[in-house]
Amino acid sequence: MRTIRVETSGAMILLTEAPEPKVRDRQTGEIAKDANSGEALMTIGVVYIEDGESSLIKVTVPEGGISERLTLGAPVSLPGLVARPWESVFNGQQRHGIAYRAAAVTPAAFPAANGAAA
Repeated sequence: MRTIRVETSGAMILLTEAPEPKVRDRQTGEIAKDANSGEALMTIGVVYIEDGESSLIKVTVPEGGISERLTLGAPVSLPGLVARPWESVFNGQQRHGIAYRAAAVTPAAFPAANGAAA
């Protein structure tokens, strides 16, 4: 399926779930690895806010792209964020969704309030 670049410059992204290892196989506990680099993959939860609408999403990030200075509830930046539609059949039922992946997750600043006095 096609990978779609996500433009984040007009959005506020807040960290809602701390990074944790992405599990490839829940029965064995095997951690997912990047197909090219072999690096362990992590997932984070964020709220993506743009144009007055918000969405809670999970984002996969390589372990080396996780900044140590992340704070829950604080704004973050997701360089290289892409969305990939997916489909699968599980137990006879067709499922579909969108998987998100970023090159890194780093702290960001809250945007300045409109009309704020300097």
